[in-house]
Amino acid sequence: MNLESYKTQLKPGAHWSFIVRRGMQLKITDVRGGSNVGALFYNPTMLTESYNAPDTLKCQHTFKLTRGNCLYSEMGRIFCSIIEDDFGWHDSVCGNTHASHVEERWGKRDYQNDRNTWHQNGYDSFLVELAKYGLTKRQMAANVNFFSEVSADADGQLKLSRKAEKGQSVTLRFEMDTLVILHTCPHPLDFSETYPASPVTLELTKAEPVQEDDFCMNFRPENQRGFKNNALYHLGMES
Repeated sequence: MNLESYKTQLKPGAHWSFIVRRGMQLKITDVRGGSNVGALFYNPTMLTESYNAPDTLKCQHTFKLTRGNCLYSEMGRIFCSIIEDDFGWHDSVCGNTHASHVEERWGKRDYQNDRNTWHQNGYDSFLVELAKYGLTKRQMAANVNFFSEVSADADGQLKLSRKAEKGQSVTLRFEMDTLVILHTCPHPLDFSETYPASPVTLELTKAEPVQEDDFCMNFRPENQRGFKNNALYHLGMES
């Protein structure tokens, strides 16, 4: 059986991983509003190559991620490009919640006693998925937090200033085969009264081919170099 597309829903406080092939796109949609989607990216054939947040932000002269931005590996290649985005700001500096954060804010709940209503945290969620591919905390890179806008207050302290509304989405086009690891755990700066619980849908479809006038490729001169690095990486491979 050949699949043309795939769609699933990721529950709150859950984790997921999949190897997304070059030329595919992944649309992530907030179902209820208020979600946070933590994301990591790796080269599935060379797992030491992972998402590099400093290079991604530095070479595109930005603090936020939105349409037009590309997500770079530490080898100067592009894992994926943000081709659609109706939220407009995604965090790439604040990292993950840990078990201690979740317990302090929303109380201690574990799977043994609370089953599927327990409170999972982003750090441990990533560890579970990383282990499936022989990776450990030593290979955990800085992650993206989709649907979380971060700003500085009057004292220069970062705060979570905006979360997604119901139905908002972001679409990633993959420029190389990529191991994608996601979780739907709270943002580390989320101090909501109750544990945030919004599911997201994930939809994989085939992307349109990249053209010479592609918005993401031409968004910054550095992105053109990134696409050239990808072209060299794929030299000799069947398209």
